This record gives sequence, structure tokens and C-alpha cells, in this order.
Amino acid sequence: MTQTRPADWKNYDDFAAGIATNRLPATDALVGRTLRLRLPEFVLVLQPRSAHELQWREEGGRDGGGTDWYEAIEVAGDTYFIDLLQASRPTEALTVIVNTRSLRVLAVRCRVIGADEAAGEPRVPQDFWVGTLGDDPSKASGVAPHETRDLIGLRTWQTYSPHHTYEHTYLNSRRYAWQCLVGVQRGHGDVDLASYYKFDDEQYLFTFREFRIPVASVFFFNFASGRSTGKFLGITGQGAIANNPAGAFMRKASITSYPPDQAPI
Repeated sequence: MTQTRPADWKNYDDFAAGIATNRLPATDALVGRTLRLRLPEFVLVLQPRSAHELQWREEGGRDGGGTDWYEAIEVAGDTYFIDLLQASRPTEALTVIVNTRSLRVLAVRCRVIGADEAAGEPRVPQDFWVGTLGDDPSKASGVAPHETRDLIGLRTWQTYSPHHTYEHTYLNSRRYAWQCLVGVQRGHGDVDLASYYKFDDEQYLFTFREFRIPVASVFFFNFASGRSTGKFLGITGQGAIANNPAGAFMRKASITSYPPDQAPI
């Protein structure tokens, strides 16, 4: 059943303004390179032409290609957060984490669907693919990205700007809780669907899908640097689909330990 939205609940665009203030800067370090990402269902070829223009081609899935906007951010050594819009797929956005040294890849697609199709679930579902960079998967090193329970019980503070601070509590393998401490949503909070992947030591992918408004997010957590880098895809108060950047200074607040026989799901 769809949750009732309170009368004073903010739209996506109400809280998105300024939420990228503390985001890491974009980089053009990948310009001129060809990134061939081998994913379980298809091969995705990315060829950055400039800081924000990228040529892409999908092979073996839905096929297709184009030249579209993208942004790349170096979120850890040799590790890039690549966010891509595809004009031919206006209800979607694709985010790819690529380590050019270990050749490990994790891709997330967010897509806006209608209320009827959602049937009470969040209207921005997400698909996840773990893959490798290049044509030879055996050359990849280290542990492959994988779903993790490492964050369960952790509480963090996320400061996106002087006017945006949120508290997160990662409740279990499927849900997290949030509340706004500073900002237009101050006093608001909820429990939403979440997914967690470990990418490398001290590096995680965290995503959530809200019930009350049609919005989802993808964030890369680098606990070693205390930075969170991400984006939101959702529907604004005017009914438009928008893909907005976000980024925060991140601090661990506390962690709860559970006895083995009483651990969350």
C-alpha cells in the first residue's frame, strides 16, 4: 500500500537545491579513453569526448547508443563515479563505479515508472550489475563488488551544505531510516528501501528508494576520506523528471552491535 504523504511534505526539488555544495569536483581524466564494461546482461562501451560529453554504446542488451551528458568524479584512487543520462531513455539514469586499476565495475540503473506499475512500491526502482573493465575478466584483481551487511547498525551524519544535514541509520539489509537535522525538511524522517554493496576496503555503494515521493538515490561512500558522492533521480513538484547531483562530508556517529541470534535481516 502506498504511504500517505503529509500535507507539508517537501517535493524532490525543494530539498535538492544546493545539495551538491559539498560534492567532489568533476574530472576530465577519462577523456580520450574507451571503457568497455562487461556486465552480466550486456556490454557497455563508454567513450568520454570532453568533460561532460560521452559517446556510449550498449551491446547485447537493449542495444542502442548515443552521445549524451555525463559526469565523472574520482571518488577514490583510480576509482570513478560516472553518472550518465541517455536521451533515448528519458525516464532513466545510469551510474557506474569503475576502478581502472582493479578493473572492477558496479553499475546501477534508476528508472521512473508509473504508479500503476509500481503497485505500492517505490516509483523509482533500481537494477544492479557487477562486472569488469575490459574484455578479459580474469585480469580483474581484488574482491568483486558484492552485497554487504557491513553497514547494518551504523549511524552517520551527512552534511551536503550549510543548509543540508541528514542523519542516516542503516537498519537492516533492506531498509534504512533518515531524518533531516538541518534544512527545509527539518523534522521530517522516514524509513525507505535501501541496498548496500561493498566495492573495496572502506568503500561502499549505498542506494535508497523512497515511498512518499518518487525519488531514488545512488551514493558512493569513501569512509577513509569521509566523503559521500552521489545523485538523485526523481519527479519534481512540476512533474518533470530530474537527475540532480549531491555530495556530503560524512561522519560516523555510532554503531549498534547485535547478538548473533538477534541480528536484523
